[in-house]
Amino acid sequence: MLGGYLYDCLSWIKGNNEMNEEMLERVYQENPEERLIEHLAETCGYSYEKAMDLYYNSKLSDKIYLGKDGIQYLDYKVLVQILLETEYQQNQ
Repeated sequence: MLGGYLYDCLSWIKGNNEMNEEMLERVYQENPEERLIEHLAETCGYSYEKAMDLYYNSKLSDKIYLGKDGIQYLDYKVLVQILLETEYQQNQ
């Protein structure tokens, strides 16, 4: 028996091309934190662990998790820029 999410994706691929809002949300948010953390590490020359610590201890991570102001829909590169501009400047 296929799980609900996988079944929805397969149904969409087979011809039911209407994605509902919940399904779109799941697809869009798949691993956004991983991409953000990887980009932060690459951009700043941080270890993955340091980038992960910086992200998860930021106010931005809370906003993304809670979906405040639709911020979770921004590109991960933009989110890294916001993180650096807000969190990094506050810590100096």
